[in-house]
Amino acid sequence: MKIAIFKERRPYETRVAATPETVKKLKGLGVEEIVIEAGAGTAAAYTDQAYGEAGATIVPDAAAAAQAADVIFKIQRPMAAAEGVDELSLLRQGHVLMSPLSALTDRELVQALAGKGVTAFALELIPRITRAQSMDILSSQANLAGYKSVLLAANHFGRIFPQMMTPAGTLAPSRAFIMGVGVAGLQAIATARRLGCVVTATDVRPATKEQVQSLGAKFVAVEDEEFKAAETAGGYAKEMSAEYRAKQAALVADHIKTQDIVITTALIPGRKAPVLVTEEMVSTMKPGSVIVDMAVEQGGNCPLSQYNVIVDVRGVKVIGPANLPGELATDSSALFARNLLNFITPLVDKETKALRIDTKDEVVKGTLVTQSGQIVHPALVQAAS
Repeated sequence: MKIAIFKERRPYETRVAATPETVKKLKGLGVEEIVIEAGAGTAAAYTDQAYGEAGATIVPDAAAAAQAADVIFKIQRPMAAAEGVDELSLLRQGHVLMSPLSALTDRELVQALAGKGVTAFALELIPRITRAQSMDILSSQANLAGYKSVLLAANHFGRIFPQMMTPAGTLAPSRAFIMGVGVAGLQAIATARRLGCVVTATDVRPATKEQVQSLGAKFVAVEDEEFKAAETAGGYAKEMSAEYRAKQAALVADHIKTQDIVITTALIPGRKAPVLVTEEMVSTMKPGSVIVDMAVEQGGNCPLSQYNVIVDVRGVKVIGPANLPGELATDSSALFARNLLNFITPLVDKETKALRIDTKDEVVKGTLVTQSGQIVHPALVQAAS
């Protein structure tokens, strides 16, 4: 088995899908050759020399990497010709692609991969089960993104975060409100607390209340009967009724007036991000306040946010960051690469060292989207029918 690593070409992407550490471990797993496009890890501070010393082969371009490989690791889904670079043309029948694919929303890409005969795994669909935690790219990247979101807010905020007593007087601590308490939200709470903020947080899932309180923050939510049943078996938030959303919005609107920093993290898999902070709410915030909308790539939790733009709304900065994990490229690449290593390890036959795809395995079933020229993921098959 031979594995290829491309240099990522999507805008604002600095990460790489393998590190010298995982190259060594993949070689130890029995992978015959690991082919890396020259410069693939440069933006993440991983040099071609370091990859070579770890046992990888450096090739001049993505075409050469694809030609030499059976399996391709990527950080971002392949680009089509219409997007400026035609990575799809490098894929051929028999290739195995392991990458986030936005499979639930980018049906055109999934159809193209099936048409090419590519066996494609959508890593964003890794099931939330104990055995798959070490493979979960969403969690590993969201953890770093939550941390970075607080630093980004601090960088654009005109005051300090902690309380500070000086001979000239006392400076009050800043107030941070975290909306959505998943992996990113929990890390944002912890980071804001470490920096000295008074932190509050909200989520529609009742299990998050205790998590928020354990980090020293205050939980803010309408805790009615619908709230008590507002979590899916997979650990995601359910879409709430219009009545509940109205009650929660009223509570949030009253709370948000007093906040200095608001960080929104709420996403629904395969759907547009829910609106949490309305334009009217933004208008009630104090000049100098900062909103970081981590869901901007999926439509945003605030309708005023724009992708990779800082919007000034009557003195309130609304930030739509393009790629927060990419701003911590060295560490985010290291975690992503380990996720990929953990994903492929059970698929490698111990005797032949070839890839063995067991479609009855829960992790495989949850992530395999195309095989033998067909779309095979149950959710996509059901949507098509």
